[in-house]
Amino acid sequence: MEHDLVGDKEVPADAYYGVHTVRAVENFAITGSAIAQFPDLITSLAAVKQAAARANRDLGLLPPDIAGAIIGACEEIGSGRLHEQFVVDPVQGGAGTSTNMNANEVIANRALEILGHPRGRYDVIHPLDHVNLGQSTNDVYPTAVRLALVASLRRLGASLRALATAFTAKATEFDDVLKMGRTQLQDAVPMTLGQEFTTYAVMIDEDRGRLDEAAALLLESNLGGTAIGTRINGHPRYAELACRHLADISGEPVRPAGDFIEATQDCGAFVQLSGVLKRVAVKLSKTCNDLRLMSSGPTAGFGEINLPPVQAGSSIMPGKVNPVIPEVVNQVAFEVIGNDLTVTMAAEAGQLQLNAFEPVIAYSLLRSLTHLRAACDTLATRCVPGITANREHLHDTVHRSIGLVTALAPHIGYAASTTLARRALATGRGIKELATEAGLLTTEQLDTILRPENLTGRTPLPEALVMP
Repeated sequence: MEHDLVGDKEVPADAYYGVHTVRAVENFAITGSAIAQFPDLITSLAAVKQAAARANRDLGLLPPDIAGAIIGACEEIGSGRLHEQFVVDPVQGGAGTSTNMNANEVIANRALEILGHPRGRYDVIHPLDHVNLGQSTNDVYPTAVRLALVASLRRLGASLRALATAFTAKATEFDDVLKMGRTQLQDAVPMTLGQEFTTYAVMIDEDRGRLDEAAALLLESNLGGTAIGTRINGHPRYAELACRHLADISGEPVRPAGDFIEATQDCGAFVQLSGVLKRVAVKLSKTCNDLRLMSSGPTAGFGEINLPPVQAGSSIMPGKVNPVIPEVVNQVAFEVIGNDLTVTMAAEAGQLQLNAFEPVIAYSLLRSLTHLRAACDTLATRCVPGITANREHLHDTVHRSIGLVTALAPHIGYAASTTLARRALATGRGIKELATEAGLLTTEQLDTILRPENLTGRTPLPEALVMP
């Protein structure tokens, strides 16, 4: 039996959490999940509490034995122990207070065991008087969330790199495969399939830099600002010491905020990150749209590439294979884009000195990061390496396309090129054949102009063929 300001409450005998956590579990049955689903958040909470205990020990505010026990409990949680004891719903009222209370209680009870006391002996180590000393939910929770996001960002960056590498390998394989480029889904000018896949690699890889920029903003902490940033109940040196210890524990360059009151209420870094994740999602989705379109068919669509068959596509149509890997990536992208709106609205809804809606911001961002990383890994391992090109079909579409006439326009003029294109479309004959027949260019000139490497911009035309 434990007691809080609401009254007495039974706590499971085998639990490490206490009365505040029990009430939160009852109050917030929202997602059907617990904060333990985000291990980065739990280890980050432990890192913040460990840094606080170190700082309070250094300042003489915590006896060495109590500080040591708290630090030991935090180290265990940081290594993966007791995560199942973090049971509160990630979406909660109170600006993250329930999450902070859950951490305080688990750490206090484990620290009591380390000192040889039974759980619940809060007269020895108290969740609030000792574990939460010099802190508030309002500086602990956002700092832990920021650290968790940075850890997840690092892994997403690695997954993006692996996906870009997979596309680069395919680009090299397809370097000599000529195809028609398209604008507005209409024939444009020739390119190589390798150039197309290089574009995907570049688009994906460049966002790693944007992730690093977002991470840098997240590493500014208001730890030590306590309730609203005025540092009430905190030692004058606590913020500096706690951040220094947190940087050491986390391995990330955490730094104190320039203005603690501003940092306590401002969710701009979360909005920035959400925008970057939306950017990643949009690019991934566009890439997967292209893969689905290029592989459409196999006989009644574009049929330019083949995606690896990973499962049967239909319960009624034998032999059908669907682009299921790009489809699942598309759906993750839709979710991330929706999460961005949630983050936007939650950040905008903050009032005065605190944003009460940081829990749904954290939940949305952590889910976006987790699912984006899984989507990238799935695309990189289950789809891209197995893509093949329908080389003969691509070759035929280039030489049947009126898009070739664009390459002739600088040499015969726009009007003559238009006439040539209309004749080709009406008769079904090739551009090269019609141009030769009309005496517009010699066979040798056409062979040079329409050489694949010239068509795709990989080598310049000879000077004799360059129009003044």
